[in-house]
Amino acid sequence: MIERHFPLPDPAASNVLLKRIAEAEPVVAPRPVESPLVLYGAGNLGRMARSYFNYLGIPVEAVVDADVAAHKNDPFWLGVSLYSADAVPETLKREAMLAVCIATLPIVPLELALHAAGWRDVVPFYDICEAYRDRHPLGNGWFSGPLEGDVAKITTILARWDDDISRAHHLQFIAWHSLREEWSFEGAPVTTGDRYFIPELMSRLRPNESLVDVGAHLGEVSRQWLDRMGDVRSITMIEADPLNYQACAELADTDVRISSYCLAVAEFKGRSAFSAGLDYVSQLNVLGSDEVEVVRLDDLAIPEVNYLKLHLEGGEFSALKGAIEMLKIQRPIVAATAYHNRLGLWALPYLLDEQLENYQMLFRLHSWCGTGAVVYAIPRERLCQSK
Repeated sequence: MIERHFPLPDPAASNVLLKRIAEAEPVVAPRPVESPLVLYGAGNLGRMARSYFNYLGIPVEAVVDADVAAHKNDPFWLGVSLYSADAVPETLKREAMLAVCIATLPIVPLELALHAAGWRDVVPFYDICEAYRDRHPLGNGWFSGPLEGDVAKITTILARWDDDISRAHHLQFIAWHSLREEWSFEGAPVTTGDRYFIPELMSRLRPNESLVDVGAHLGEVSRQWLDRMGDVRSITMIEADPLNYQACAELADTDVRISSYCLAVAEFKGRSAFSAGLDYVSQLNVLGSDEVEVVRLDDLAIPEVNYLKLHLEGGEFSALKGAIEMLKIQRPIVAATAYHNRLGLWALPYLLDEQLENYQMLFRLHSWCGTGAVVYAIPRERLCQSK
């Protein structure tokens, strides 16, 4: 992998950099597991990785983490050897595939350090997932392929972003998924601690507003909303996975301002195949062996929507298409994850830009390896106010 650093790009410079990406040979390199598998990182992504490989029946030989003491008594890691970085046997470094399960740091410097420490085969976890898309729906490591048919629309979106940081992060996102190059830009840091709550958004929120949390998982964002805002009118949590939903229902039971629905959201209504029981990764998917009820947000008739957050493992575009009436009438702030599939290159922001009049459009990265991308849309009538 290659690391590149650039000045913050204006629209003209963005077009030059996009042309550079589009004219390069795209990388398509999924990596199946063909040697002993070791995970680097025992945090949330490492836990996701072990569950993923368990699902596929691929054994994890060991996990390497900087804080072994924090994990050695965790039953989740039962049966897996735990090593600190300086205690790994040299034979394992030579023979194993090391799946990097960290997305909160740039991967190229980490990869170089791991090679220098003796690891021969260092691979981002999500690149391995691409080799098993026919068996598991996790797809954050997608490869864009050629961009010839996308350049015109991407150019439109690059011009439409309201600041150069958005252009920088959008290009960084495209460069990873097209070339597997790690780009960064002066003055455009990847911020890992403020997903859905960036300063540009927080300064536009008013007291006593309502959140609709679509793809609520265990209610983490709803809890943050309560903690950050204090004075809130209501929270509506929508989560399709029955296991995840239990946490949402329990949170709703603690506060009369909170309601919860065990539903999937899309541009259609009915019943559809769903991959359940996959924690973060549960989603509408043809691989799913379960069925769930699917609704359109427009049909739910939620009385007040001030902030609409969507994290649907790639279903954000479809969900937004089923929410156009609500968006136009209620004009909420929108935050939608854009990194789960190719629709994040331009189709998702293009839909919002096309349907929403007089909105500020921002793009932010909240993690590395082409993940953590969120499109923010903020009504311009809010821009002259402070919280």
